[in-house]
Amino acid sequence: MAEQAFQVDLRGVVDLLSRHLYASPRVYLRELLQNAVDAITARGAGGRVEIETGGGVLRVHDDGVGLTEDEVHTLLATIGRSSKRDELGFARHDFLGQFGIGLLSAFLVADEIEVVTRSARGGGAVRWTGRSEGSYRVEPGERDEPGTTVTLRARPGSAELLSPPVVAELAATYGSLLPVELVVDGVAVTGGAPPWRASYRDPADRRRALERYCEEVCGFTPFDVVDLDVPEAGLTGVAFVLPGPVSPSARAAHRVYLKRMLLAESVEGLLPDWAFFARCVVDAGELRPTASREALYEDELLESTRHGLGEVLRQWLVKLAETDPARLRAFLRLHQLGVKAMALHDDDMLRIVDRWLEYETSSGPMTLHEFRRRHPGGRFTSDVDEFRRLAAVAGAQGVGLVNGGYVHDTEIIERLPDLDPDIRLARLDAAELTTTFGVVDPAAELALRPFLAAAQKAVERLGCEVVVRDFDPASLPALYLTSRDAQFRDELARAREEAGELWADVLGAVGATTSADRPQLVLNHRNPLARRVTSLGDGGPVEAAVQALYGQALLLGHHPLRPVDTAVLNRSFIGLLEWAVHSPEGPDEHG
Repeated sequence: MAEQAFQVDLRGVVDLLSRHLYASPRVYLRELLQNAVDAITARGAGGRVEIETGGGVLRVHDDGVGLTEDEVHTLLATIGRSSKRDELGFARHDFLGQFGIGLLSAFLVADEIEVVTRSARGGGAVRWTGRSEGSYRVEPGERDEPGTTVTLRARPGSAELLSPPVVAELAATYGSLLPVELVVDGVAVTGGAPPWRASYRDPADRRRALERYCEEVCGFTPFDVVDLDVPEAGLTGVAFVLPGPVSPSARAAHRVYLKRMLLAESVEGLLPDWAFFARCVVDAGELRPTASREALYEDELLESTRHGLGEVLRQWLVKLAETDPARLRAFLRLHQLGVKAMALHDDDMLRIVDRWLEYETSSGPMTLHEFRRRHPGGRFTSDVDEFRRLAAVAGAQGVGLVNGGYVHDTEIIERLPDLDPDIRLARLDAAELTTTFGVVDPAAELALRPFLAAAQKAVERLGCEVVVRDFDPASLPALYLTSRDAQFRDELARAREEAGELWADVLGAVGATTSADRPQLVLNHRNPLARRVTSLGDGGPVEAAVQALYGQALLLGHHPLRPVDTAVLNRSFIGLLEWAVHSPEGPDEHG
């Protein structure tokens, strides 16, 4: 059976372009500009693109290399014929796009495309007319000088896209930085070199100009402006540091030009994820666009470029730490999450975090460096709630405590020995605090034995141990302390209750290997209320009072309440209320 060629349904291709390849039909003008600039680049002389609008008709003139009749058939009527295009001198490295699929985008706004072209290599002018239903014709044309004119007539519903104000806006958006002269209806659009490569009177004048440019294209006044340069990608540009906090999960969209033609205003993936605090405007000569030319092609060069841009921002932060600490602190207050993310794998960033970023501590806000100086034997906690319930107690005992419960904080603290092996900042085990508490005198401890026996009986089924200690602050009647082993066993027990029979057996076997340490309910002998509870005699509500202190300690410490804890808390409240009402010392029926 003889082989046959594929048949292309041009209407189907145009529908594919409009619905799936291009985000908007507005890109038609970018594609026409790309073709014109490529033609000028191929000729190596000239350098003018002129656009005329009016009456629903658009004409794009260029003084580029033009096409012969054979080239018209090859480039304009053969979809995807890129290899032959390169043979004719339109190598992809030097040019913005491809004639074939780029010209097809004009069918998004017109049913007919007319191209009149004359080659600088010689020969007469040629007129090519393509129609959206899939046919075209080639005939002699009229043009005195080398170059090309593309004419579009708006299809029904697309007249606005070819109207003078819209065309002028699109030309300015896509082509304002082009290195050729671009004119729309007699008005020049191109404005010379990119703002970051233009000449200025002095650095302050340049800074003001770039800030104005940021306000114009990004909509904010930047905290700082960072020059970008990645030679291997032919990339130059600027990064604008955001003036306010932003979520790390926010989509970082950047304005990207390729060979000074705007690729898109919202390109993602240009910077490392940690650099969410910056928005870039760049021009690159070597990066590859995707088929739609609205995003960057993910390859090794883009990955290397991303790394290079991250290195530029990292060096900016290092320099800021060395030359302007106050400004660095202001930046860290805004964008500490990004710097913390860098510090996880970068020692220079770790030094910046250690020396300049303030942490929440039991002695107030301070840097980790300052905290270690004040508290050589300091500790940290990896849970915000644990820090809040223990900070005052730890501080009162002279134990410095750092809150490492926020994003990346624990990992950063644990990485500090990478900077200096002598750095010691250990994780706090809450049970350690009992070793810093004062013990009551032997006579008082002997007198407390009957109470402790009754108190232990009151909380025995709750899985904790009652002890009496002297500690500050004296305003705290009781403290619930649990070791990491005890927390693990508690979590294991909950998981076993919720698991199926098989996993319950497995978890039970795991639990059998853990330590038998139990949480402690530590009653504060310096607290007046706690002392009155410990002095209750046989007729007093010892069980209800101890269980009430247990419940209060759980609540003040933000510990999770189990169903049994909630039940005990409710019962102790009712018990104390009944005792107060019926106690001979309580109010009589007349109040």
